[in-house]
Amino acid sequence: MTRAALLQLNASDDPEVNLPITRAFLREAAEGGADFVLTPEVTNCLSSSRGRQREVLQRQENDITLAALRSDAKELGIWLLIGSLGLKTDDPDGRFANRSFMIDPAGDIAGWYDKIHMFDVQVSDAETYRESDGYRPGNRAVCVPTPFGTVGMTVCYDVRFPHLHRALAQAGATILTVPAAFSQVTGEAHWHALMRARAIENGCYVLAPAQTGSHDTHRGQPRRTFGHSLAVAPWGEVLVDAGTEACVTFVDLDTKAVIDARRKVPSLTHDRKFDGP
Repeated sequence: MTRAALLQLNASDDPEVNLPITRAFLREAAEGGADFVLTPEVTNCLSSSRGRQREVLQRQENDITLAALRSDAKELGIWLLIGSLGLKTDDPDGRFANRSFMIDPAGDIAGWYDKIHMFDVQVSDAETYRESDGYRPGNRAVCVPTPFGTVGMTVCYDVRFPHLHRALAQAGATILTVPAAFSQVTGEAHWHALMRARAIENGCYVLAPAQTGSHDTHRGQPRRTFGHSLAVAPWGEVLVDAGTEACVTFVDLDTKAVIDARRKVPSLTHDRKFDGP
């Protein structure tokens, strides 16, 4: 049995303000017995302003959030999924990376994943997102072996692409991580259904730490995110729902639940090739 902790954050667009709050929650999680702690998407900076991001984001080797959280993971002796960080890159067009990190108890980077699917949508006349304007998509699916199971790494909008999660599960993942900053509108409509579907069809735990609430910004349009960090069991039960307040939520994971779900419905072994359409 492994105890996991989902950190639900209300990040601003200032990494220096966000960091001490995240670190305090991280310690609360460790003191609560968590072996595996997860933070949401864009833990360091939630912003819709490319100008603001250029001002405050750093390269991976200089990022204060990554350095501090790696140090904390080592001190606390925990596995830590940093849901994602906005990071500067060497891309000629100046776009950033939306990068998720798995940190081991020695503080080392055990694996990293760049979000593949960009949130380019028009939810309503007043709510449009063009993530690909600021972030370049990744092109590599990632699994990380841990003592409590193999973790398949995804980020937020990736959850709408079942083939990615199936590939991770068929590669050995027993836990799928979906750190997110889901919009209020799409969250109310789809959040729970999508997370449960990815768990059920793959016989995996789904752990989805989320950003929540109204986010303070120095530039750009105000942002509001849905919250409701979720842990879903391999049979589809919602084990925890964190609601809408910034908080730490605990859940106990049992690898036997994965084995049992896949024994009952072994669909991961039932794929068949087909023609068309």
